[in-house]
Amino acid sequence: MTNLLVAEGLTKNFGGVRAVDNVSLHISEDEIVGIIGPNGAGKTTLLNLLSGVTRPTAGAIEFDGRDITTFPPHRFVAIGIARTFQNLALFQTGSVLDNIRVGFHSRIRSGVAASALRLPLVSREEKALRQEAERLASLVGLTDAMLLPVSTLSYGQRKRVELARALASRPRLLLLDELISGMNLQEKHNIADCIFEIRRQYGCAIAMIEHDLGFVMDISDRIYVLNFGVQIAAGPPAEVVGNPEVVSAYVGNHAAAQL
Repeated sequence: MTNLLVAEGLTKNFGGVRAVDNVSLHISEDEIVGIIGPNGAGKTTLLNLLSGVTRPTAGAIEFDGRDITTFPPHRFVAIGIARTFQNLALFQTGSVLDNIRVGFHSRIRSGVAASALRLPLVSREEKALRQEAERLASLVGLTDAMLLPVSTLSYGQRKRVELARALASRPRLLLLDELISGMNLQEKHNIADCIFEIRRQYGCAIAMIEHDLGFVMDISDRIYVLNFGVQIAAGPPAEVVGNPEVVSAYVGNHAAAQL
């Protein structure tokens, strides 16, 4: 498979604290990659670096052969990198469809003048985007809730809204930050099916941070493991789970039962 994203020597310092320490990874097209590690391992900081939210202290990021290390966050979205966030950032009074449509902002072609004049192209674009928002709501299992205010939804459903909104930008790489946190077992199974369907329909690569190691092991093609900001293992799930350094890291953080 062709590498879509390549990160070399990523390091991030916050004052005297090194949150990510010389981490290198690659994500291939059409691949599902898990990023795991105990609390405080640097996982979210790494995802922030890969999505442009945070700029690295050292190291480089290439996307589709292009150096994007110094790109501002909105450029990451424009070139095809989208993400969800651990802390939801939805418009609570807006409907599911309203929130999903926010994700189309990088793709809207009609300008302010055309919108003010209500030219036919604006109406066509609005209709097409609404139809796509409805398809995305259906894809994440929210067909019956698409007109409801987000404030009336469960936490798990709101996570699905954020997933659909990220997909609205038609990413080539989708970054998921603890998407299944707060979900019950059935919801997790549904999200796993949804992730596979997203890969099938959109052909995008997916990288995820999760604390549910069983979930990550079940659906990932490859896994990277961080501990105190350092990459301690990488490889297929079966190889990583048996790595003594990985087991030691989780035992030392009172999480061995999750392995």
